[in-house]
Amino acid sequence: MSLGSFVFMLHSHLPYYRMAGMWPFGEENLYECMSETYVPLLNAISELYEEEGIKAKLTVGITPILAEQLNDEHLQNGFIEYLVSRITAVSKDLERYPDDKVPHSQHLKYLAKYYFDWFNHIKDSFVNKYNKDLISAFKKYQDLGCIEITTSGATHGFSPLLATDSNLNAQFKVGQDTTKRLFGKKAKGCWLPECAYRQGYEYIGKDGKKKWRPAIEVTLQNNDIEYFFTESHVIEGGNSVGERRVVGIYGNIEYIPLPKREATGYDTYSAYWLPDAQVAVMGRNDRAGFQVWSAADGYPGDGVYREFHKKDDKSGMNYWRITSSKTDLGDKMLYDPVLAMNQVNSNSDHYTTLIYHLLNDYKKAKNKEGLLMVSFDTELYGHWWFEGIEFIKQVIRKLNNFLPEIERCTAGEYLEKHPPVDTIQIPESSWGQGGHFYVWMNHLTEWMWPIIHACEKRIIEIVSKYEKIPEDKLLHRALNQLARENLLLQSSDWPFLITTWQAKDYATERFMEHVARFEKIADMIESNSIDDNQLKKFESIDNCFPVIDYRVYLPIEEGVIPQQEAKLAPLYQ
Repeated sequence: MSLGSFVFMLHSHLPYYRMAGMWPFGEENLYECMSETYVPLLNAISELYEEEGIKAKLTVGITPILAEQLNDEHLQNGFIEYLVSRITAVSKDLERYPDDKVPHSQHLKYLAKYYFDWFNHIKDSFVNKYNKDLISAFKKYQDLGCIEITTSGATHGFSPLLATDSNLNAQFKVGQDTTKRLFGKKAKGCWLPECAYRQGYEYIGKDGKKKWRPAIEVTLQNNDIEYFFTESHVIEGGNSVGERRVVGIYGNIEYIPLPKREATGYDTYSAYWLPDAQVAVMGRNDRAGFQVWSAADGYPGDGVYREFHKKDDKSGMNYWRITSSKTDLGDKMLYDPVLAMNQVNSNSDHYTTLIYHLLNDYKKAKNKEGLLMVSFDTELYGHWWFEGIEFIKQVIRKLNNFLPEIERCTAGEYLEKHPPVDTIQIPESSWGQGGHFYVWMNHLTEWMWPIIHACEKRIIEIVSKYEKIPEDKLLHRALNQLARENLLLQSSDWPFLITTWQAKDYATERFMEHVARFEKIADMIESNSIDDNQLKKFESIDNCFPVIDYRVYLPIEEGVIPQQEAKLAPLYQ
């Protein structure tokens, strides 16, 4: 007898790092996530299916800008160079240990060998098993029914703060088109960048007449997107969330909560229709999500797990364990992979039992089967929580082998079997601190939005003059590159990194680089003096979305907010 359905959603995203630095911010961030998260995740999906006959049934969101980077030859070769450098570095540790002058050097030798084998296995998987092509590997397991791939905004632009529907539509159309091109079919679902949502609203146009700006779900439906995900408080009401991710990602920023909302009477054990389009929304189960993402109480904070922040000063290897949250970095104990794997076994037992009881209790209380959906940054598993991929693998295996009454399914499969019954109006919200837009719109980032909005307006004006693709190939290339730069400057990562001070200078520089390229190309187009060499330089660096059609920016009149009136919109209040 079925107890209900379990949907495990992983949202994979990184900003555009290609040819934009190496370390501490740049391509190496991508390579770290490839080695610690994306390749191990594929290996787990592969091993479950090919060795045990278990379909993982994961819903895997891969943002279009991340997919473009995984598909890029420069970055594929750079990843191999990164792995070789890691293997070389740890090989030197194998030579310097054991050392009688260094405490516990025998264990350090053991750990060096552990990492030597680990990196070589990742390299062998990437080169020989996946032929350097992770996109094709994800597509393979999608086609086998092991995973469902969802899309997102092309460059993870913060949807509610974009001023025009033409630009909002471009984010999701280019995103959906990219997913279809790389994975062979359109995505049914999407991850709203930063889970950021706004309702439709009325505004006064330039002509003095009232106009209506459609809700986000209208743009989704226009791009064949059938569902998205949100936070538990968005569905249930009550207090908004605070920090949603493991410590180390958000940093120390002011916390301004939303006013407490009255309980809605709805829960996250069902999916719901949105009122303005036939698009469904699923809310994250707070209890099951908290058990993983909480920095204080979640599994990743256990003392036996690998310490992310402390690295060997010569090789850069993570040889230490968390020990405790109160232990200074200098006093951390050495990592023990055996102890860590034992703890993964215990944590996965606890988690599968938790899922069982949550669904069982719901069925008893409501006399019907429920949905339990959890969603996380994919990079939490493996990159931030080194043992996290093994945790996912064990949870899938244990649910499959010991709890068949829980239906493991992808989000799309769930909605196909259990279409929503009720319609719900959700509020303006995000999964950032406070549950609103503060992380992306605050005193540190407010200077960015007039620039973004000016670029939105300018590209619409330029593209409007070229409804028909020009015969001039140089002009055509310039228009397409203008579209790429506009998408890239809209990335939500730039204001996020500025607010959190993780990479404030880097993010500011990256944002202004894309703005400068956008303005240079726009000036060349408008003055009819396109510099082929300059354009080629921009194309060689920012080569994402190779088949983009600049006409995606043709104006959508009914949704355009005049620039001077954008601040009147409720999304700024």
